[in-house]
Amino acid sequence: MQLTRVTAIRHGETAWNAERRVQGHTDIGLSATGREQAARLAWALAGRERIDAIYSSDLARAFETARAIAAAANVAVRPETGLRERSFGRAEGLTFDDFSRRWPDEAERWRRRDPHWRSDGGESLLQFWERITGAVHRLGAQNLGKHVVLVTHGGVLDVLYRAATGLGLQDARTWQLGNCAINRLLWTPDSGLSLIGWADDGHLQQPAAADHFPDPSSDPDRSGALPVYHGAGGLAAGLTGLSSKAMLDAAEEERAGDDAGAYSASP
Repeated sequence: MQLTRVTAIRHGETAWNAERRVQGHTDIGLSATGREQAARLAWALAGRERIDAIYSSDLARAFETARAIAAAANVAVRPETGLRERSFGRAEGLTFDDFSRRWPDEAERWRRRDPHWRSDGGESLLQFWERITGAVHRLGAQNLGKHVVLVTHGGVLDVLYRAATGLGLQDARTWQLGNCAINRLLWTPDSGLSLIGWADDGHLQQPAAADHFPDPSSDPDRSGALPVYHGAGGLAAGLTGLSSKAMLDAAEEERAGDDAGAYSASP
């Protein structure tokens, strides 16, 4: 059977993650914590297996994370706008509470995960779903027999998990979307995505690895020493269930809208 191995990564933490602000397409770079997470992730991935290609959202927080992996694996980063976070228009920069005070009716539709709702200037869940699944289908078909790393965003990972497990857009989320955790899937032409492992974050508990790799934010043109093309962890608890505290945190995020900037149970 022809298949593509996919490792999907959410970018490292940003200041707006910590403040629970909606990021969307706003171009926010990594915080110091996020850069450290990216370095540890790069160390873990490069030491485990061959990576054939790295595709990254072109937004800074994802691209900086991808560059750390690229430096460790000696593989070029390919910018992919199809992997951007969901656009939230006028909601970007606000917390969900801020948004709720200004537009309570819209906030209720967001909270209910109305697939047709979109913030002024943003995308609906249906539009977002179609964009992400289309991009992953295209990249999977282009890389049959290879292992690709997709560096992207929490909302994108949420779509990939749902696509791989058959869950609907309005089903409550009980899985984690942690910064720089490792998530593994397979893609085949006949079946699309299937889930192999989710939310492996053991590498984030390892000793700091930042001194082994360049600072991913140090290159303003996002190219670094490697060319940029234009144009094994096990199953974590997040796959089968969360701790009681994490379940409460996830439920809080669900009420606030999954896409509201802070996807991780412990940002």
